[in-house]
Formats: sequence, structure tokens, C-alpha cells
Amino acid sequence: MFQELVDLEVFQEAKKVVDALKNQEVGPALAWCAENKSRLKKSKSKFEFQLRLQEFIELVRAENYMRAILYARRYLAPWGATHLKELQLVMTTLAFRSNTECTKYKVLFEPKQWDFLVDQFKQEFYKLHGMTLEPLLNIYLQAGLSALKTPYCFEDDCTKEDPLSQENFRKLAMPLPYSKQHHSKLVCYITKELMDTENPPQVLPNGYVYSSKALKEMAEKNNGKITCPRTGLVCNYSDLVKAYIS
Repeated sequence: MFQELVDLEVFQEAKKVVDALKNQEVGPALAWCAENKSRLKKSKSKFEFQLRLQEFIELVRAENYMRAILYARRYLAPWGATHLKELQLVMTTLAFRSNTECTKYKVLFEPKQWDFLVDQFKQEFYKLHGMTLEPLLNIYLQAGLSALKTPYCFEDDCTKEDPLSQENFRKLAMPLPYSKQHHSKLVCYITKELMDTENPPQVLPNGYVYSSKALKEMAEKNNGKITCPRTGLVCNYSDLVKAYIS
């Protein structure tokens, strides 16, 4: 149903690249770089260079030194003008080898380098397609939660109606700042009485707000019907929505 709204082929291609990198294969990733060469160059990406470095490291790990040298001449040398320091660092592994205890070079042979390439590909992929690293749903939820977050939300007696009473929302809101709250007094237009937790405000379908006390009295006198004193809208008492004051 939703397939027409999603570029499935793009994500399927990305998954193939990620799966290949997790299996320590750079072929699909290099093919992706070649396919998007102009766009990656425009964004000054060095992802292809990082892939080439890793492929060189794997040749050194396999002790195929002559092939590694030939590979460097063909694929790494063109990057020398812009990434000389990184190139020099990697080329030194020919002398230190994969079993080195020198931290500076030992890290280049660690498996986590492949995890780094996976993360780097995801960043390049999202950037290329105008997407965010953080899921949009999380961003939208955090935007809403930042307006609701108060110290009271994290207390044990927080009302169940508050989204932040749920543990998952609390975790999502944890790094967010508290919303700026002003102590305002809400006065009912009908009774001129204060609206608070004892006399909470209720919202009519047209958006106008009145106190529960005033609306209950009106409903009792009119067979459950409510008439907005400012717009004349008539609705049932059951159509009202309770508003919460934070």
C-alpha cells in the first residue's frame, strides 16, 4: 500500500552496501561511489578514499605486500594532494605489519574500522538523499515533548494523561531542556471563577475554553446541550475535551 510512497530500491541498494561492509567487502560500496561520483565530489566526500585505505590495509594484513604497493600506486596516489597525512600513515603499515603493537598503527587493523565504514556510508547516504541521521519521528516527538517537559513529569504522582508519564517518552525527553512555564491564572468567561485542578477547563469543538463547573451547570439545564456564549455553537456535553494545566 505504501510502497509507491517510498523509494524502496534506493534503500534496498543501501542495505546491500551495508551488509557487504559488515562482511568486510568493499566492492558494492565502491560501485555505489562510482555511481554517485559527481554528487559525492560536490559534497567533498572522502568515503571512497576511506574504502580504498581499508582495501589496502586488508592486502597488508594478508601479507600481499607487492600487490598492496601496486594498489596504492593506482588507487591511493591520486588522493595524495588532499589526504597526504592519512596516506602516509597507512603506507607505513608496510613496515609495521598487522601484528604491530604500536597503537598508532595497530588501530588500523582492528575490526572496528569496518564498523566505522558502515557508519560513514550511512552518513553519506542520508546526506546524498537529503535525509537526517536522526529519524524524523524522533525529531517531531522531541519537539512536542520539549513543550510538555516539566520537573513534575518525572514525579511518581504524574498523571497518566501526561505523555511523559510513560517511560519510553521520558527516555526520549531526558536530554531535552524543561519548557519555559509562566504561572498564569485562567479565569472562566462565564462564571469569572478561577480554573484549576479542582475546576478544570474544558474545550468546546470550536476551540473555546470554559470551566467544568459552568459547563456542567449549563448541560444540566439544557438536557446535556452546551451553547458557546461567544459564538452560539451548540454541542453535546460529551463532545467536550478536558484541558490540562501544567
